[in-house]
Amino acid sequence: MDIIEAPAVVTKAARPYLGIRVVTPFKGMFAVRDELMKELYAYGDGILLFRLHVVDMAGPMDIEVGLLPDHPAGPGPVAAGPAEDRGRVRAGVRPAGRYATMTYVNHGRRAHGMLIDWIRAADLEPDVTETPAGDRFGCRYEAYLTDPRTERMKTRWQIELAIRLAD
Repeated sequence: MDIIEAPAVVTKAARPYLGIRVVTPFKGMFAVRDELMKELYAYGDGILLFRLHVVDMAGPMDIEVGLLPDHPAGPGPVAAGPAEDRGRVRAGVRPAGRYATMTYVNHGRRAHGMLIDWIRAADLEPDVTETPAGDRFGCRYEAYLTDPRTERMKTRWQIELAIRLAD
């Protein structure tokens, strides 16, 4: 794993996006993510957001793939205004707040573990609730800073990982 930006706490504003939310087993989850990414690109350019609403590595994962309207390649229809529901594609909001973040390349599982360990070591509290379905996060996501349409090698993608902290 290459760390592009070391873990830090940053404040983020609320951001609208278009997304598709599904429940899927962890095994095969990334294939589902990839299909949802392709589907969302029909709505324009943007930074892809892979949001983990409920994490249960042994059971179903509640995930969402979203499209934020500000990809360096230029604005698309998503950037034209507030996100609106479009059938299976729904309006969503990345909530405002303080986030523990880091940017990395390759080895997502290691990056997630590293950021969670950093949060604990810094005596910070993530916005997470343990439920019977798994850990429900106020907001935990990966933002794909590399456009997957131009770089097919997932091991080369620059990814911002963020976990919202409790108030």
